[in-house]
Amino acid sequence: MTSGPATPPPIVPPTVRVLLPLPLADAYDYLPIPGNTLESGTIVSVPFGPRQMIGVVWGVGSGGVPTAKLKSITAPVDLPALPDASRAFVDWVANYTVTPPGAVLKMTFGSMKLLKPKKNDVFSLPQPKPDFHQPKLSEDQRKAADILIEKCGGQRSVVREKNSASLTTDHRPLTFSVTLLDGVTGSGKTEVFCEAIAECLRQGKQALVLLPEIAMTAALIDRFAARFGVQPTQWHSELGEKQRRINWHAIMRGEAKFIVGARSALFLAYPDLGLIVVDEEHEAAYKQEEGVIYHGRDMAVVRAHLGQIPVILSSATPSLETMFNVQHKKYDHVVLHERFGKASMPKIELVDLRKYKMTAQNFISPPLFEALQKTIADKQQAMLFLNRRGYAPLTLCRACGHRLQCPNCTSWMIEHKSSHRLQCHHCDYSMKLPDKCPTCSAEGRFAACGPGVERVAEEIKTRLPNARFAIMASDTLDGPKAAQDLVNQMANQELDLLIGTQIMAKGYHFPRLTLVGVVDADLGLAGGDPRAAERTFQLLQQVAGRSGRAEDAGRVLLQTTAPDHPVMKALLKGDRDAFMAAELHEREAYHLPPAWRLASITVSGADARQVIALADQLAAAAPQDQKLRVLGPAPAPFAMLRGRYRHRLLIQAPRNINLSLCVRQWLALVKTPRNLRILVDIDPYSFL
Repeated sequence: MTSGPATPPPIVPPTVRVLLPLPLADAYDYLPIPGNTLESGTIVSVPFGPRQMIGVVWGVGSGGVPTAKLKSITAPVDLPALPDASRAFVDWVANYTVTPPGAVLKMTFGSMKLLKPKKNDVFSLPQPKPDFHQPKLSEDQRKAADILIEKCGGQRSVVREKNSASLTTDHRPLTFSVTLLDGVTGSGKTEVFCEAIAECLRQGKQALVLLPEIAMTAALIDRFAARFGVQPTQWHSELGEKQRRINWHAIMRGEAKFIVGARSALFLAYPDLGLIVVDEEHEAAYKQEEGVIYHGRDMAVVRAHLGQIPVILSSATPSLETMFNVQHKKYDHVVLHERFGKASMPKIELVDLRKYKMTAQNFISPPLFEALQKTIADKQQAMLFLNRRGYAPLTLCRACGHRLQCPNCTSWMIEHKSSHRLQCHHCDYSMKLPDKCPTCSAEGRFAACGPGVERVAEEIKTRLPNARFAIMASDTLDGPKAAQDLVNQMANQELDLLIGTQIMAKGYHFPRLTLVGVVDADLGLAGGDPRAAERTFQLLQQVAGRSGRAEDAGRVLLQTTAPDHPVMKALLKGDRDAFMAAELHEREAYHLPPAWRLASITVSGADARQVIALADQLAAAAPQDQKLRVLGPAPAPFAMLRGRYRHRLLIQAPRNINLSLCVRQWLALVKTPRNLRILVDIDPYSFL
């Protein structure tokens, strides 16, 4: 019997992977829309459980799920596709940080509320004019600018005319490079990298400038607006939802050409990014410590590499990591040795506090007080720096010694006289000062120990009652505008004295400021942080750099009880390079970054016994590779944070080890209970 024609096998539709902005292990397979070809990067609406969600087509489906069990993509979303470099960046960051890729994608979206534009949203923004204002540059600045312009694919020739210089530029294809723009405070680094931004904009590409602190934006925005004739598009948490939505769409559609933002701006979808500038690259604020844990400076280098574009790292006090890469020829190095114009570097002096008898209520030494009096009498301006917010860092009972501690954290309560509260700076718990000691019930025996900026201000008010002063700290400023208001008051000579924390060291220019006094120069040197000396040197050098930035000479007085410390000696001699070389040698001896690599694994939970048990399991499952060294588990320096107990392990590894893969394989060996959390920090920056 002859059989009929064979029945053709059923046609199985190809599936696609869709990545959702959720902390899930991987993308999900979906059936495509019949008749629609969806390229990778297409933003789509898909069913996920009982709801519709926005996701991104991430490639061809895995094929591991029967098509009968798959749901279909609902529809494409009317948005530009996510660029290839953006998708590669999401995958790279996820692998490096040992984080689900969907959690990284969520940062690319900014917020799900931003994706749907409103009727009155306008994305057509005023465009910057690269040659709107050509600043006068010194010979050194011009040489540095020409190098950076070449990195951006331009070849500059200058045609001199009567009163100006017109510019002609030949464009070349962009290629990846990293350049450290290393210049002393006041040398004009901003003007130099603005020339590179201008070249990028001439080519019609997008330029991104990252800043470490939101409070810095107002001052720099004005400078950028003067240079380019229009304000850049901003991206930071202080923007309202409408403005964030408009800016997000303008960036993704390529309408926004010049973008200035905090570290999160790095993850936005740029269709034609041509340059990244990381200003004040040494700043610890570039490190994201929660959620997806990453360092903005390092990820900027990765994003530039994936897009094959140049990145400029700018600083007067470069990080040891960046200098290490310069020494190993991974990064180029451009140096500005002198301040711009007639300004000279300030004279730095040490005030040995051991030589002076001061009352318990006074924290300003006689030499510093005399310098303050003279500065104000001469109609100049001064700055007092203390990197400690509030009134006092510790409140204790004089009857029994009880210290008021946060109930949620291993942290002392900080007194804030301005709000009449005690506050924890880690979880924001606050309380009134108790009438009685909770331990011995003594009344009226609480004493404030040590100074914060509010207490220094109180001393100034008592000893210099006619001085016009203001406090500049992160908890006294309500966003960038408030910071700019203080800057304007200084510029208008409405203030004699600015008292504040490290926020004052963030690149501000005060032409009439000739005296900087550091109340406690030793403050950052305490504790077991391997980066303590480096950070203290950078911070004090930056603070000192606020003095004498115009024609009048500057003076810096550092109050210290350790004048022989290497940091103090280096500051006194102005020998940064020798200090950094010695610091790197010490790091190498102890197998610490940047010579070696570190990863931190922190277990946290509400039940201390469970936390310790899981940490012990991780220690038992630790890699046995002889090249690696596992330390711990041990209580973290903040053994309790926001009500959760914390135990930590550290792993040291040579630089040629894939530390992220090692940690991922290690964690896969241990099952984590749902009520516990494991936090992975590859290349940690803070050890708290």
